[in-house]
Parts: sequence; C-alpha cells; structure tokens
Amino acid sequence: QVQLVESGGGLVQAGGSLRLSCAASGRTFSSYAMGWFRQTPGKEHEFVAVISASGFRTYYADSVKGRFTISRDNAKNTVYLQMNSLKPEDTAVYSCAAARDYSARHYYTEYNYWGQGTQVTVSS
Repeated sequence: QVQLVESGGGLVQAGGSLRLSCAASGRTFSSYAMGWFRQTPGKEHEFVAVISASGFRTYYADSVKGRFTISRDNAKNTVYLQMNSLKPEDTAVYSCAAARDYSARHYYTEYNYWGQGTQVTVSS
C-alpha cells in the first residue's frame, strides 16, 4: 500500500513557476514509477510526466516538454514536478500516482495508487 500526498499548488501569474511535491508513505516507494497527471472540470485525467523507479528515465507530454521537469528523491520518498513558464492552460488539479512498472507511462489506468491532488491556477 502506498499513500500519496501532494503539496505546492497555488495561484501564479503566467510565465511564473511552481514546484509540486508528492510525499509517499511506505518502504516500497523506490520500487514504483511515479507519474503526474492533471485534470480540469469535465475532462479526463491528462498525462503530464512520469519517472522510473530509479529516476534514470523520464517521459513528458508534448504540451509540457521543455517547461516541466519531474524528479524524485528516494531517500525522502518524494517526487517533484518543477513547472516553469506556466500558461493559463496549465490550470488544473495536479495529482501524483504510483505504478508498479515504468511501462505504465501515460496510461492512466495502469497506475495503482493516487493522491488527492493539488490545485494549480495560472492567471493571464
């Protein structure tokens, strides 16, 4: 069982930056690939980024590539999402998720555990 808690969301102006954190409980965090997804009202979860259990492999949605960076600290059981050059269309609830294998990548249904999410609002 893995429990996930996100933090770091908030209100920021377009062009600004935020860093989201996702703290995980349990001693098996380092064996899970970790992903970030986002969701706006009435829409399905949109894949943002994923990082392998070791941290050596990452994969990004085209919409955030070059602006967002996913990283993890297995010693702290935490995964991060650094978001730069934010745009109003990045406004969403951001959730982290854990998958048993990196092959889960952008497939929402392949993730086993989810956090509650944190709101990110980008004003124009």
